[in-house]
Amino acid sequence: MRTVTLGISSLQETRRRAAAAFRGEHVGEFISFASVDLLWRVLTTKRWDILRAMTGQGEMAIREVARRVGRDVKAVHGDVQALLSAGVLDRTESGHVLFPYDAVHVDFTLRKAL
Repeated sequence: MRTVTLGISSLQETRRRAAAAFRGEHVGEFISFASVDLLWRVLTTKRWDILRAMTGQGEMAIREVARRVGRDVKAVHGDVQALLSAGVLDRTESGHVLFPYDAVHVDFTLRKAL
């Protein structure tokens, strides 16, 4: 089972993880955001619905994604484009979209205000 961790990561932490992966260390699969605000801007409620519908399902046409989430194709197309731009979804050679994971783990820490 492929699990991706969505989280907040500094550029330094992302580089550290990449260097470890290049050394052959298992670091898991991550999609990192620079801030919690950016994570919530990219992963809106409707986009979470898209990820939920696509998790573990293989590649899909945008029309099929729209059918599964019960939304208009044009609106889903806009959300899919945002997820593609953020690197959350992949586009396949056939032109379909893919979320290649079977599970999603979200990981970040909320700290007290200073």
